[in-house]
Amino acid sequence: MYIINSKGIHVANVIGSAIFDLRGEKLYELKGINIYRLSGDLVGHLNDTLGTETRLDRTNDRLFPVRDGRISERRNDL
Repeated sequence: MYIINSKGIHVANVIGSAIFDLRGEKLYELKGINIYRLSGDLVGHLNDTLGTETRLDRTNDRLFPVRDGRISERRNDL
């Protein structure tokens, strides 16, 4: 499954119950539609959709920062 931000940019991939950035680094755990940091803190949720792509709403775009159409370095203070 692919994760697409609210601007239509592919920002991450879901493999099993994990969310990976486009370089393959594991960023988050996925339990149902809830997104958790690897430490276990709840940080957001996916829209409840079926299929191969899921769009983030604007409030969850912050989990996958994008600048100039490219994914920027992940911020640790989120």
